[in-house]
Amino acid sequence: MSRYVFKMPDLGEGTVSAEVVAWHVKPGDLVHEDQVMCEVMTEKAAVEMPAPVTGRVLSINGQPGDMVAVGSELVVFDTDATSAASGDAPVSKAPAPPPPEPLTPHPQRRAGDRPQADEKQPVAAAAHESNGAGKSSRVMASPASRRRAAEAGLDLATVTGTGPAGRIAPGDIDSALAAGAAQGAPPSMNARANATRDVRNGTEEVKIIGLRRVIAERLTESAKSIPQYSYVEEVDLTRLEALRKHLNDRRPPAAPPLTFLPFIVSALTRVLEKFPQCNALYDASRGVLVKHKAVHVGIATQTPQGLKVPVVRNAESRALHYLAAEIRRVSEAARANKSPREELTGSTITVTSLGKLGGIASTPMINMPEVSIIGINKAIERAVVVDGQICVRLMMNLSSSFDHRFVDGYDCALMIQALKDLLEQPATIFIA
Repeated sequence: MSRYVFKMPDLGEGTVSAEVVAWHVKPGDLVHEDQVMCEVMTEKAAVEMPAPVTGRVLSINGQPGDMVAVGSELVVFDTDATSAASGDAPVSKAPAPPPPEPLTPHPQRRAGDRPQADEKQPVAAAAHESNGAGKSSRVMASPASRRRAAEAGLDLATVTGTGPAGRIAPGDIDSALAAGAAQGAPPSMNARANATRDVRNGTEEVKIIGLRRVIAERLTESAKSIPQYSYVEEVDLTRLEALRKHLNDRRPPAAPPLTFLPFIVSALTRVLEKFPQCNALYDASRGVLVKHKAVHVGIATQTPQGLKVPVVRNAESRALHYLAAEIRRVSEAARANKSPREELTGSTITVTSLGKLGGIASTPMINMPEVSIIGINKAIERAVVVDGQICVRLMMNLSSSFDHRFVDGYDCALMIQALKDLLEQPATIFIA
């Protein structure tokens, strides 16, 4: 037996340990190089850990929720194992299967890099068809598809794949969920491991791990550390809505439709030129407020894993349509769990919106170490008084919070009023 020990790699940015979120292999499994073994969570992002070698898993270290130090043993392999063990091996148990095809070539990755969802898995890791069965004993799907199915309680064995060789595509999961295939499906192995049910009392205990744990810790620290001052102001978006519709009718063929968000972000970058103390990070270890000229806007995004804040960098230098495309790109990447770690860090101010669920007002929590967050509530037609006359206008509230240690209430009000003026006279957003 040739024993290979894979240790928790250094995932960068001062990481000293990572939390085990979910295992996709277990002792006795035969895995192939680049097959996803587990997911771990750093303080910055979730990372899928691919197998460094082909072999049989002898042991794993850490249960979901456990912290594993960088350099500690994570998985031990027997690299001499080349045949499937009976029972729980992830390859077919059919007698005399044909030899596996060569592994699909791939670009070299750094330790901890995330495989893309549309990247083909090694052919050798897929199950061969059983004799006469005409169907694979192992479901072929990307790690992202497996994770999404597990979160929805969907058994992939019940899904018909429309991709090559029956591979399950994202659209196949959409169709299965729409058809109600997830109803009554058993929870995933990791979901069962993290939840304890008391049938008699009708309760369920769920261990808080992974991204949800990070969110809980950061929001707790934000509430404990920051005296947060909230300010709400209503904005008349009637003229901005007319401009938005006009530009959408004439947008370039490849450009996404414009929502209010890119206009608000663009206006915000103009306002921050006069209020640099609101585009800043507080370095508590040094007691220093770091003001930024560049505006790196965090876009609070709800994802199946929880709230993430992907970053649009240098928003102040982007034209409207390019800004809209970048906001859409980073948000979609976050929802699909494809954001690189560097895209989830480095924001200097955050914008959060619940769209049509935005309500009348809210009190958004500051994304530490930032000192400001701009909340967008829903736009709705209301009867208002304009020049002594009652008329219908499209109104929306801005609900924002500031770190009162560094931004005075007076400056909060001035900043939001300046943002209001630009949005109500939208042509001025584009005047240098």
